[in-house]
Order: sequence, then structure tokens, then C-alpha cells
Amino acid sequence: MNLALAPETLARWQFGITTVYHFLFVPLTISLAAITAGLETAWVRTGKEKYFHATKFWGKLFLINIAMGVVTGIVQEFQFGMNWSDYSRFVGDVFGAPLAMEALLAFFFESTFIGLWIFGWDKLPKKIHCACIWIVAIGTILSSYFILAANSWMQHPTGYTIDKATGKAQLTDIWAVLTQNTTLVVVFHTLTAAFLTGAAFVIGISSLHLLRAKRLRERGEELGEGRKKQIGAMRTSLRVGLVVAVIAGLGTAISGDQLGKVMFEQQPMKMAAAEALWETQAPAPFSVFAVGDVSKGHNSVELEVPGVLSFLAHSNFTDSVPGINDIAQREADAYGGQPDDYIPSIFMTFWGFRLMIGFGMTSFVAGLIGLWTTRRKLWLAPAFRTGEDEVPRLMLTKKREMAPLLSTWSWRIGILTMGFPLIANSFGWIFTEMGRQPWAVYGLMKTADAVSPGVGRTEVLISLGVFTLLYGALAVIEVRLLTKYAKAGPDTDEKPPAKDPKLRLPSGGPGGGGAVEDEDTDKPLTFAY
Repeated sequence: MNLALAPETLARWQFGITTVYHFLFVPLTISLAAITAGLETAWVRTGKEKYFHATKFWGKLFLINIAMGVVTGIVQEFQFGMNWSDYSRFVGDVFGAPLAMEALLAFFFESTFIGLWIFGWDKLPKKIHCACIWIVAIGTILSSYFILAANSWMQHPTGYTIDKATGKAQLTDIWAVLTQNTTLVVVFHTLTAAFLTGAAFVIGISSLHLLRAKRLRERGEELGEGRKKQIGAMRTSLRVGLVVAVIAGLGTAISGDQLGKVMFEQQPMKMAAAEALWETQAPAPFSVFAVGDVSKGHNSVELEVPGVLSFLAHSNFTDSVPGINDIAQREADAYGGQPDDYIPSIFMTFWGFRLMIGFGMTSFVAGLIGLWTTRRKLWLAPAFRTGEDEVPRLMLTKKREMAPLLSTWSWRIGILTMGFPLIANSFGWIFTEMGRQPWAVYGLMKTADAVSPGVGRTEVLISLGVFTLLYGALAVIEVRLLTKYAKAGPDTDEKPPAKDPKLRLPSGGPGGGGAVEDEDTDKPLTFAY
């Protein structure tokens, strides 16, 4: 059978496509929930309309994104029974535990309190309403934690035993699964990358609206009151996005360094493949560029920086790092087969690793530059004055003279780099999963042994085609909805609730008499967006 059309290959393609597509929504959901919660907190504390308008605007985009994330996430669990039933039978007792905790705890928080947040703008006191979105944000983080714990167990199995009678993995220590160093580092790295993704999204859309304002002023057009309020909300959002981008970018780099050290200890082949390091070296170089010959086990072209890989693995520039050939031979001796059977796709791991770092670092640097260039001078520029006296406190100069507008390209960079973290996330997961091959569960179960035995090529081809077309249609819907509402900007005609609604008792409540009802008592719940 043609290996390209083998059920295992097609099943891997299907799982890869659906997983990467689903993870386009996950980081935005995590970060936008927290950013929206922060903006609503600022509105509750200050009462300023710009925070209210920003909260409603980003909350609307958050709701579109989380709806699509839920739809695409449901498919993920079905695939374990469709194409990977042998995997489910072998590790279901272990792998299913964190997934069940995610559904019963984290998703319960999200689904319950997001409803209260959507319909409770004029029903709940401000502080309680704000607490709802914070619980949703915490729920998204918990959800990612449990799912990443399950994936980390596949990378480094712990807290289990193999039942001698059934040959299946049995859970013995759930806390070992949830708190092992792989889980903790992966969660931190994924969350910081998620916040970098959301920050870039906020920066890009805010830049789009501020660029529009710049062009209107350049044409000599007067800005209406609604447009001025939009500018106020967008310039605040821009600064929030830039600050989050810088902090998250630093966190991603630090956690990435720690993850590299954990990866070297637990999956040395993945580290060697990420650098196309064929032979053991001391000190080991970092490959900036390499073209390898897998059949001969060496690189034909390479550009290296001496000692850097040793630092990534050991925190010093001198220690030895094992190469692909030595690790492959060691695994063949331990598990059987030929050394080539244990070498992952060098092309995918090598370039996936570099594209992840490249797009992520570009987003961080763009955020750092943006944070500097949008200091006090920007807000004093005529095109961005809204009649308000306040300026953001996080400024690097107090001079009021010389308030030049940023160039058009400055805003375009913010718009163009909006999707860079999403690309980095995708290549990061491709690197993580491709670098683990040929293992489904590292050291325990190979991918070839995890496929459903009764599923043939035709069935997988049909499901692959259906999912690809379905996800393509969902992508069109998602992009159109986000584009429509992002371009429209904040609805500045909407006024924030004037006062907290009264907590009402039912008629005939305590005290014997009927409670006093205001005119909104029987008002139906309405979708606030």
C-alpha cells in the first residue's frame, strides 16, 4: 500500500489539520477573556466610558471566537474513538482523567458564567457582572491546564502502571500527571504565547482604527463625537495590547528556554532533530540554517553558532549534546527495530522550531518598539485628541511640545504582524508533535500501534475530506464575522448602565408582603451584542 494513503498517514493528517485549526481559537479565547476582564475592571473602578466601550468591543470578538473554539474542540474528542481506538483502549484510564476534569470543572465555569456575563449587563450589579467574566477567564486557563496535562503525559508518561492482565496503562497518581515539570513548563509557555497572540490581535485592530483616524484628519475632516469616543477606546486598547505583548513575549522566551532543558532531559531526539544535530558534539552549536541528508545521516550545508545548543540544553556553553545517530541507535537497542525507525522528520522539526521562534520573536520586538513609539507624544498628537485631559500614566516623557503623527507604515506593521503569533503557535505544535514521532506515548506506544484496526483507507479519506471542507466553511464564517465587527469598531452610541440594578425578592417573600418591583422585573433576558 502507498504509505501516503495508508490509514495511519491519513489519520495523522486528519488529526493534525483539525488540531492546528482548533488551536487558532484557543490562544485568542484565553487572552481575550483576560483582557476583556481587565478592561471591565477598569470601567467598574473608574466609571470611564472608554473602558466600557472597549470592554463591549473586545467582548464581542471574544464571543465569536469562543463559539468557534467550542465547535471545533468537540470534534477533537470524537477522533480518539474514530481513528485512534487502540490508543484510547491503552491509555484511556490515564488520558481520560484530565479531560474529564476539564469538562466537569473548567468548561462548567466557562459555559455557566459566560451566559451570566452576556445577559447580565442590566441585570447584575457591576462588580458581580465583572466577577463573571473573571471566572470565565479563569475557566479558560483551567481548561487549557487540564488538556495540556494530558498532552504532557503523552510527552513524558508518569503516575501510571501497566496492568499485567490487560496490558493497559492504569492511573496511579493523578497529582503526578497534573504537577510534573513537563506539564508546568508547557502550561506556562502555552499561556504566555496565548497572551502574546491576544495582544497582537488587539494591537492590530486598534492600529487599523487609529490609522483610519489619522487619514481622516489628514484629509481635513472633522471627527464626530462618536469617532472621538472610538479613538479613546482604541488608543487605550492599543496601549494595553502593547504592554501585554512585551510582558507575554518575555514570559514566552523564558518559559521556552526552560522547556528546551526539560525536552533535552526527556526527549533528547526531539532536541537533536530541532537542531539537525546528527553527531554528538561538545560544545554543541546552534544551527541557523541546515540542509540534511537523512539517508546519509549528516548535513550537506549548514551555518552554525558555536556553543549555543549546549547552553539551551545545559545552561553552559561547553557540555556535550547527543546527536541524532547516537540517540537513534540507543532507542533501537532499547525498543527493537532499525535506528532509522526512531528518527522523526528532520525537515519538519528543524524548520518548525525556527518558524515558531522567528514569528514569535518578531511579534515581541514589534510590541517593544510600539510601546516606545506610542508614549505620551502620540496621545498629544492632534489627530488623537478627544477633548479629554487625561493621558495614560505609563509614559516615558513629559514634554508636551512636538507631537508628530506616526507614519502610515508604523500602523501597518501593527496590522501586518497581527497574525504572527498564530503562525508561531501552529508551527510550535507541529514541531512538538512531529518531533515525538514515532511515538504516540513516548516510550510506551508507537503511533502505528495506536490507529483503529478496523478503519480502512476509504473511511479515513471520506472523514478527512468532510472535516477539511467543514472547517474551511467555518473559517470563512469566522473571518467574515471577525472582519465585520472588528471594522465596525466600538458602538459608542451604547450607554453604560447608569446604576446597579436592585436585587429583587419574589412577590410574597420574607416579611409577608410582596416585594417592590421596578419596571424591569419582568423584562426578558436579551443578548447584549
